[in-house]
Amino acid sequence: MSYTIGVDLGGTKIAAGIVNDQGEILEEVIKPTPAVSAKAVISAIVEACSELMERYEVKGICVAAPGFVDAAGSRLMFTPNLPMADEPLRAKIEKKLNVPVLIENDANAAAWGEARFGAAQNRRNVVILTIGTGLGGGIVVDGRLVRGAYGMAAEIGHMNQVPNGEPCGCGLRGCWEQYASGSALVRIGRRLAAHDRAGASLLLSLGDGTPEGVQGQHITTAAESGCPVAIAAFNELGESIGQGMADLSALLDPEIFVIGGGVSSARDLVLEPARAAFAKNLTAAAHRPKPEIVIATLGNSAGMVGAADLARGV
Repeated sequence: MSYTIGVDLGGTKIAAGIVNDQGEILEEVIKPTPAVSAKAVISAIVEACSELMERYEVKGICVAAPGFVDAAGSRLMFTPNLPMADEPLRAKIEKKLNVPVLIENDANAAAWGEARFGAAQNRRNVVILTIGTGLGGGIVVDGRLVRGAYGMAAEIGHMNQVPNGEPCGCGLRGCWEQYASGSALVRIGRRLAAHDRAGASLLLSLGDGTPEGVQGQHITTAAESGCPVAIAAFNELGESIGQGMADLSALLDPEIFVIGGGVSSARDLVLEPARAAFAKNLTAAAHRPKPEIVIATLGNSAGMVGAADLARGV
């Protein structure tokens, strides 16, 4: 049996796991992310991997990082939530652990995990949406992960959906993630609650009684209980998700879309309006096969599992 390590590098924690060739996580080590310097982050990654390597013979490691990774899978070019830029992450980790290392974007790793072992298993043309605080994604075409010429493909959350729309953390305006993310859901829910406090009475009661106190989980709980304003918030979110997926279908023609990330836990509250909006916006919808739109199955482990599988190729 061959083992690899998948490392999920996040802003608050580092999760490293031993994964077998069936995509099963055998053991995990979790460390807090010491986001004070690149050196501290690298030391924590090495420490987590070293603990696992004491008990398993490891043939490779892949670090799934939240940011731009170069096409060679070597350097972490930029990440918004960690003190790392143009960082030769692969070389530094390989020097300390003496095993082959690959660096991959975290959404790409999660997409590969779902394509290999999750909701899109045995599908060759796949688009994954990771809908959490922001909107990330990964694309598999003809069974291969799409990285682009410079390693920065599939930043789908930053496609423009509304010209001169909501400001985005990337510096532009109107990016898709400003309308199709957990943050967008909260903004929509607060706006709708402010306009219809009576209809939002259940939703408001879950927070501090004000629209400003509405949080994402409040919207999900209220919608599941039939609150019309919370349901309307999900419908608006789903409209934006479906519209963007229709645009991606025009470009990529995938056989399946997989929706993951924290927002996917709402399941049909997201899926139903997204599917309806997708069908409405899909070009030549009456004359073409339509891709499936499903919820991811690997949950928070998708990045680790996908990273470990990618490590088998280093």
